Formats: sequence, structure tokens, C-alpha cells
Amino acid sequence: MLRENTIQVFEHSFLPIERKFEQRHFVALSKLNALHQYQYFDLKHNGIVFKQFVGVIQVDGLTIEILPKIDKYESESAENKQKWQSALIEMLRVTRKLKVQQVGEANVSKQSIHLLDVYFEWFLNEVQLLIHQGLIKQYYKETNNVKALKGKLEFAGHLSKNLVHKERFYTTHQVYDKDHLLHQVLGQALSIIASLSKGTYLYSKCKTTQLNFPEVTGIQANEATFSKIPKNRKTVTYETAIAIARLIILNYAPNIKSGSEQMLALLFDMNVLWEEYILIRLQQVAKEKGFTVEGQNSKGFWKNITIRPDIVIEKGEGDTKQTYIIDTKWKNIDYSEPSTHDLRQMYVYNEYWDSKKAMLLYPSKTSVEIYDEQNNLFIGKNHSCSLGKISIFKYDNLNSDVGLEILDWFYEKK
Repeated sequence: MLRENTIQVFEHSFLPIERKFEQRHFVALSKLNALHQYQYFDLKHNGIVFKQFVGVIQVDGLTIEILPKIDKYESESAENKQKWQSALIEMLRVTRKLKVQQVGEANVSKQSIHLLDVYFEWFLNEVQLLIHQGLIKQYYKETNNVKALKGKLEFAGHLSKNLVHKERFYTTHQVYDKDHLLHQVLGQALSIIASLSKGTYLYSKCKTTQLNFPEVTGIQANEATFSKIPKNRKTVTYETAIAIARLIILNYAPNIKSGSEQMLALLFDMNVLWEEYILIRLQQVAKEKGFTVEGQNSKGFWKNITIRPDIVIEKGEGDTKQTYIIDTKWKNIDYSEPSTHDLRQMYVYNEYWDSKKAMLLYPSKTSVEIYDEQNNLFIGKNHSCSLGKISIFKYDNLNSDVGLEILDWFYEKK
């Protein structure tokens, strides 16, 4: 059951301005799109067309969840959307962009759930764990009036501020307490969650966490802020919470240009997510099958240009070593042929990596490798390119055996 203010759509679908999705939401999303070089959607006169980005957007109380889909003819029923939502959450979990125990348990008792709930609850759990373990103190510099001389006297400021109050000193001195950058960043993320979770089951949990969190100086963190966060033995336990806070803060746009919209957009390029998911599933089973698997292995191509296949698989050593190349494609190949550009890429990869076999790997409803020793050979060469269609689902759950199924295709053909 979806909340009244939630819309679920599929990637590459059209969302018209009507009912829940109003003109003000359209304007806010158009501003967000402009800030990101128009990569998220195509704007139409009466709505938007989504591209390959999936995830969740919350704007002015409306939550839009964008789900992946491999077949444009697929059903848009609530059951199918639920299936793809679970698949997306599982992909994010496997690629370490999200932490849940199991997709089926990710708030099974709640009356509704969307991706923001999962991220917010993950963050709140991490902060509560830090509070339970004991929040650290750090030294930082503070400049203000004090009643005892300590630190460095700021002479110009002292003269201007203390002509009357001779008993005070305007100094820069070190302070050792909990009001430091780590906690200021976490405090800002807590404030964002509080503002975006009103009316949900997470709001009271967020307010309780804020009550147990120390009062810290309010900041407006940006990309540069996170580069200043110290990394040492004492801050190791903060890494996960800070990573989620960074995702929330940098994707939050409380004032897009001149508007007053509250917006948070957590969007992922499905092409990249699919590549990372396949890579990790292959690496999980490669060793037991006698393979090694690497991602984003680059070589020099021309001047400063490099080439980089998605996945390089090797088996054996020395003269018996066999190399295979995989390039993942998040699109349905059932109704078309691979592009000439993609085939040329695979030809070059085979040449540069001395590979006998490359594969263009696509998502599908069933797993099958389209391979014929003669028809798949590049003309005049002794290396080939096959098409692999790997099943996304197994019994309505995300297929966790994709790694094994793909490696089986790369055992030497008799």
C-alpha cells in the first residue's frame, strides 16, 4: 500500500502533470534537472519523461520513486512495481549503496515503504549506534570573548570589543568537546530528515535521536566540507554515518535558485548500477570456479586516451591463461540487434586484451547465451563476440545466481 503522497513510475516512462504531480512539482524538477546538466529527465510541455536514472525524489511533500524495468511492454501493476522496487533495493544493497538485512524484512511491518525510508532509517540507526557507543570529543579552534586569557589574543578584535569590558579577552583558543565538524554534519543530516519525514513513522524516531544528540553549531555543508573531515582511528566508527549524511546533504536542495522547494533526490544511473551488480556477483563466485574477475581495467589506446571494458575475466596462468571480456548493457535486446558501435568496442577489447571471446551482457526474463562458433567470429579474426541474456529474477526475487550462470558460459567450448 502506497502513501497518498507517493507516485511510483518506471524508468523511461512519462509522468503527466495531473492530480498528485502538480505544476509546482514540475517547476521544481525542471530546476533540479538544470542543475544536473539535464541528465535526469526530458521536459515536455505537460510532464516529464524519465531517463535511465532510478531512485527516489521528494519535493514539496510528494515522493516520486523511479523503478528499473527491462521491457516496455511489462505490466505497470502494483505487484510488478513492488517486485522491481525490491529488486532495486537488493541491487543497492549488493553494491554497498544501501544496507538492509534482507529486502523482504526492510520494514515489513510498516504500512508503506519507499527508498527514502530505507536510507533515513539506515542513517538514524547508525547515529543511534554512535550515541550508544559514546560520541567522541575533538579539539577545534574557537574565537570569542572569554573571562580568562587563554590561547592567542586577537589584538584588533580585543580593542574593538572590550573597550568597556576590561575584564574580558578576545582570543582564539582550543576547545575540547562534542561540537565539532563530524557532529555538525550529522546534525545537519538529522535536520533534513526531520523536515522530510513529517507525517511518517520515522519522524518520532528522528526527533528522539535529535534529543539524544548534543547541541552543535548549525552549518551548511557542501562538497568541500566533507574533504575537511578528519580520518583517524577515533573516527572509523563514523564512516558509514558520514557517508550516508554526505549522500543526503549533497542531494538536498532546500532553495533551488530562487524557489523555496524542499527537495531531496537520490538517483542512480541504471547502466552503472547494473555493471557494478554483475561485477560483484561474479567476484563472489569466481575463486571457487578458478577465475579471477576485475572491473574497469584500463589500457592506453592513443595519446592520452585509454580504453576500459566493464569486466575482465581470466582463467589459468602463463601459456594456458584464457582471457574473456564482458560489457554490460542495461537494455532489452529481445527486439533488436547489438549496435555497430558496441561490436566495434568488443573487437578492440579482444585485440588489446588478447581475448578469444567477448560478450555483450543484457538483462532478460530468461538466461541464454546466443553463441555460434562461426557466426559470432569477427571476420578474418580468431576471436568472437557473443550475446548473453541473463535472467533478472528467479521465483520473483532478484536472481542471486547470475555470477555462476555467466561463468558457466566461459568454460572452454568443446
